[in-house]
Formats: sequence, structure tokens, C-alpha cells
Amino acid sequence: MTRLWNDPASFADDVVDGFVRANGRWVRRVPGGVSRSTRSVDPEVAVVIGGGSGHYPAFGGLVGPGLAHGAAMGQLFASPSAQQVESVVRASEQGRGTLLTFGNYAGDVLHFGAAQEAVRKDGIDCRTVLVTDDIFSASPGEQHKRRGIAGDLTVFKAAGAAAAAGYGIDDVERVARAANARTRTMGVAFSGCTLPGAGSPLFTVPEGRMAIGLGIHGEPGIELTDIPSAAGLAELFIRHLLGGPELPEGVQARGARVVPVLNGLGSVKSEELFVVFSRVAELLEEAGVEIVDPQVGEFCTSFDMAGVSLTLFWLDEELERLWLAPADTPAFRTGAVDAGSLQTVADDDGAWPAEEDTLPESSEDSRRAAARIAAALGEMRTAIDEAAEELGRIDAIAGDGDHGIGMQRGTAAASAAASGLAARGAGAQTVLALSGDAWSNRAGGTSGAIWGLILRTVAGHLGNTEPATAARVAAGITAAKEAVMAYGKASVGDKTLVDSLVPFADTLAARVAAGNNLADAWLAAAEAATVAAETTANLLPGMGRARTHGEKSLGVPDPGAVSLALIARRVHAVLETAAVTA
Repeated sequence: MTRLWNDPASFADDVVDGFVRANGRWVRRVPGGVSRSTRSVDPEVAVVIGGGSGHYPAFGGLVGPGLAHGAAMGQLFASPSAQQVESVVRASEQGRGTLLTFGNYAGDVLHFGAAQEAVRKDGIDCRTVLVTDDIFSASPGEQHKRRGIAGDLTVFKAAGAAAAAGYGIDDVERVARAANARTRTMGVAFSGCTLPGAGSPLFTVPEGRMAIGLGIHGEPGIELTDIPSAAGLAELFIRHLLGGPELPEGVQARGARVVPVLNGLGSVKSEELFVVFSRVAELLEEAGVEIVDPQVGEFCTSFDMAGVSLTLFWLDEELERLWLAPADTPAFRTGAVDAGSLQTVADDDGAWPAEEDTLPESSEDSRRAAARIAAALGEMRTAIDEAAEELGRIDAIAGDGDHGIGMQRGTAAASAAASGLAARGAGAQTVLALSGDAWSNRAGGTSGAIWGLILRTVAGHLGNTEPATAARVAAGITAAKEAVMAYGKASVGDKTLVDSLVPFADTLAARVAAGNNLADAWLAAAEAATVAAETTANLLPGMGRARTHGEKSLGVPDPGAVSLALIARRVHAVLETAAVTA
């Protein structure tokens, strides 16, 4: 278990503080993560990586000459917010474009995508390459749906070396895509991991058993088997990774050159890894594969998880040259970087300036609505605190078990922001919009992106000077429904939050149009959302991490749908006690 922390809620921030203090030679802290503390004399395409914290040396440990230029670092096992990614991009880019590359997880895709669009509006040529190396998260024919795990190292290294060699943005993107297409990873786990302050692991593996295909956030494995010997594990890895369907297009094992990366996920010792690798090397050689620059150690971890993964990076001439090119980062070093070609970056160089702390003009009606919004967000926080353990339990069945934790972070941040803004006299739009930003920034992940979008969208329909009528609220919720479906691409029946949001929004709009006051209309909508959330127990997931393990979630409702329905019911209590402008 994880033993050392101060406040579990601030653990990720404390990690970055200590990491930067220990590694100032390579990195400096910027809002949202870290950026290089040095810069090449000649401008480079910026390679910005990132994801949730808890996976060191991914992601901050890979920032430095010859590799990444910046890393956006979210909360534990949760993607960084769009604002955090945008901040790191602005601190890292050098005028030649930016490549974003990260693991293919729904929250990361949403947040990095929003950041990409934001910086593009300012003329920054920003591209994205997803890492999709995990062979057990989707079939060979659907590699684009696979998640990214320890194979992200090969993609990041190829892209970073290309940037250091002076490649333009088109070629840096091309190289990253080629590296991803030639990277395959398989992982196993023997026990779960425990987040700081948690009383139990996010997931468990039965004693004496091994989960095959288990993800780095605790996503369930494909099957359980008895723990093999070290040689047996090596044979399992090679059997799957050298199987015909998993060989990259145009690659034949015999005569090929490959970089093997044997990765420990947290508590498997180096000595154990070496025993496994001995047999891995034998099997590769027997298959006629030539081993190049093998790597054995920790490259992408998951706190104290007992697990191992093997990545095979199939080289061509260009990728081999880029892999062997010099790199100097806190956690990955190879060759000799020319220190004379580097210059120190000032701590505030490229820092994204904060917006002025002034509040837009607001009416008395809007300020009264803002106070009700703050009260509603406080009730939402209480409701989620009470339900967090159960939300985590149902999320762990086919997901990673952190939905309750993420919702706690989000509602706490939104509630605190709303209370402070309302006390200062902010209007309804300002309170909702900035509370949405706080939720997104603090929670990260898919839920952070979605709830931030919901609050900001509703905010745009309320304004700061207009009365917060039932019709405006209903129109805002309808617009939020449409925005969420367009943003996350989920539909009713995919077993997501959308299954509750759609009936909630549609019922609210219909009741308000029929002449109901907001409290009565909201109650009917909350009841519709609750029924819909319960019905998701009968669905197979069509999107998100749970998609890979759909059958395991049958009989269990979707945690996102459940939390939305819970929030809707709790907000009704606030509406009942408030006089609402009709």
C-alpha cells in the first residue's frame, strides 16, 4: 500500500513540487505540469506529453533534451484538464508547432483535444498522436480503440528525437504515428494498487492468481490464470506479442530488429524483471529477432501495483536512429546530449498569464440566482461525499474504480469556487462558468471534462444581468445535453452519463414548456434520470474504458449515470426552498 503522504487531496501537487525541486536541471514548474528548464538554441517542434499522476516516470520524468518538451500532469489516475494542457503547451512551444501525444483514454482525448483547439485559435499549429499499444484492450483490427500503456515511451522518444533533429511538425507527427504503429504491449498484474489515503486497493486479484491484460489504472484484465514461473510469463508474453495478428503491417519476426521494454508496474523488483527478461531474450533470439538496446526497469507504473508488461518496438532504419539518439531526462538517458546547444529558460518564460481577477457586472436577480447555485453545488458535494465509496465500487467492476474520487474532487472544487464568487457578488453566469472550470481543473478525467462542459454551457444561457427563469434553465440544460453528446460522441444506450442526461434534459424542457415551475419540472426530470440510471444495468457499454469488459458490467448501473441522477435529486431540494422567477 502507499504509506507516505501529507493530505491525500494534495498528493499530486506535492509530488510535482518535490519532483521539480529534485530535478531542476531538467524541468521547471508551470501551471498544469512541467516544462523544460533549458531550450535548444535553434527552435524545435514542441512535444508535449501527459496524463494522470501516479505513473512515474511517466510523464514528468520523460521531459528533457531529446525527449519531451513538457508534460501536463493531472490528478491521480485522472487526465489533466484542458486548461492545464493548454498552459503546458504555451510554456513549451517555440514557434514551430506542437505535437500532443498521450495514451488513448476518454478523459485525455477530451481534455487534450479541447486544449488543441484553444491554441490553434491563436495560430499554434498543434497536432495529436494517440498511443494505442495495449493489445488486450481491442482487437488487432481496431488498434485505434486500444489504450496506451508502457509503449508510450517509444512513441515519445521517437517524436522527441525527431524534434531535436530539426524535423518540422509534419515529420514529427509522421514519426510518432509510425512508432505507435510499430509498438505492441501486453501487461499482467498479481495485485492491485492503493491510492494515498485509501483504506483498500482500487481492485484486487485473487491470491495466487494473475490478471492478464489488466490496465495501468486498474481496468479489469481479460482473464485470470495461475501465476506462472518467470520463464512461463516470458513465454506467455512472446506467444501473444509474436503472434501473427500482433505483428505490425509489413513486419516479419525473423530478421527484424526490435527494442524490448520490460516494465515493472510498481512493486515487482528489478531482480525479478531480469529473470523474466533472460527468457524473453532467449525466445526472441530463437525466433530470429535481433534485439536492439533492451530496456528493463520502471517506465510506466501504477503506484504499488504488482505487475509486469512487455513492450516490443519494431524498428525500421529511421526509427532505430531516433531511438538511439541522445536523450537526457530525469528518468531516461541515452547517449550524450550537447550541453553547449542548450540555454536556460527563465521560470516565467512562456508562462500563461492569469486573467484579471475582476467580476463582470451583474443584476440583483442574477446575484440571487448565483447564491442558489452555490447552495446547490454545496449539496452536490455533500451527496457525492456520501456516495463516493459506492460509486467507486460500481466503477471498479468494469472500469478503474476512481469515479467516486474524481467526482469528490470536482464537486469540492466547484462548491468552493461558487461560494467564494457568490460572496463577492458574482452573477449566475460567472459563478456557474468559473465553477465549471474549477471542477474540470481539479477533477480532470472524463467526468471533469463533461461536468465542466455542462456547467459552462448552462452558464451561457443564464447570463449575469437577466433573470434566471425556468425557461432559461431548461434551455441551458438542453444545450448542455447536446454539447455533451457532440463532445464525447456518446449516445443513449452506450451506458454512459448520457443515458441519464438525455431523459433529464428532455423531461425538464417538456415540463417547463407545459407551464410547470422550475422546482416541479426539475423533480419530474430527476425522477426520469433516476429510472434511466437504474436501467443502464441492463446495457453493455459502447464507449469508454468499460467497453473492453462489457459483459462484466451487466447487472450494474453506469456510475456516471448514477451520479448525475443523484445530483439531480439533491439539487431539487435547493430549488424547493427558493423562490424562482417564473
